[in-house]
Amino acid sequence: MKVVIPVAGIGTRLRPHTHTAPKALLHVAGKPLLWHILDSLKELDFEEITFVIGFLGDKIIDYVKKNYDFKSRFVEQEELLGLGHAINIAIDDDERDPVLAVLGDTIVEMNWDGIIGKDKNFLGVRQVEDPRRFGVAEVEGNRILKLWEKPQDPPSNLALVGVYYIKDTQLLKDSLREIIKSNIKTKNEYQVTDAFQVMLEKGAEMYTFEIEGWYDCGKSETLLETNRHLLDVCKECAPDIEGSVVIPPVFIDKSAKIKNSIIGPYASIAAGVTIKNSIVRDSIISVDAIVVNGLLTGSLIGDHAEVQGHFERLNVGDSSQIGY
Repeated sequence: MKVVIPVAGIGTRLRPHTHTAPKALLHVAGKPLLWHILDSLKELDFEEITFVIGFLGDKIIDYVKKNYDFKSRFVEQEELLGLGHAINIAIDDDERDPVLAVLGDTIVEMNWDGIIGKDKNFLGVRQVEDPRRFGVAEVEGNRILKLWEKPQDPPSNLALVGVYYIKDTQLLKDSLREIIKSNIKTKNEYQVTDAFQVMLEKGAEMYTFEIEGWYDCGKSETLLETNRHLLDVCKECAPDIEGSVVIPPVFIDKSAKIKNSIIGPYASIAAGVTIKNSIVRDSIISVDAIVVNGLLTGSLIGDHAEVQGHFERLNVGDSSQIGY
């Protein structure tokens, strides 16, 4: 089995942080988003992971090569033409092994045993209140009858949420090439949902499987929501900190320096952070940042950023200064 992880998106909704880092490397619950994704795959028997990279892709390459020893390949998506295009360039023309595609901006919780190694094509789904911004499946039981990409009048509330296990790899490749050659686009992008629909029309059988937990990290508010969830289930907490109060759940790196402060609940404090005379809750403070005399809630503070004397929600990019 080959794994494909598209991480080429520029992360517009996570600016200013994605001006200097790919969104897959933004921290959530003390680790980069990509760490959480790869951690969920570590028990699987895969031959190779292909990362589809784009803007700041060199940072993805450096992170993977520094921290992992599995076989990896990096393919650059020079033009951001959609998820279908990304998966197409990741799959070799003569590929025969099953492919597992996992989006690089979401964290999923699921039982992989239910799909991996099975002689079927599976698309991960989850019931959502408003499926109009997703691919949507019409089903009979768990067999997929038809697929729509971002329909205005959805036939169901079963949204495709970015986990796809495809055994008919050559048919997927042919279907992706067909939608690209025919210029079949939705919202000006080649969508993998449209290629799956072509597969259905060519006689492929496709089935849904329910994603137990699905956590979007594509914008600031959902990144913080995911941070809260992961801290709730995280076994790690924090080292003992003299002279400060820690309100779980939190993640505090052992190298962080905290003095006369209240941390938590739902705060993630990365390596090298310094916090003095402050209250930090429901926030993500990234590597080597400094917070002094502040009250932060619902905030994202980037690497090497410095914040002093602010009592508000902040969204501060890397190496920025507020209040100095």
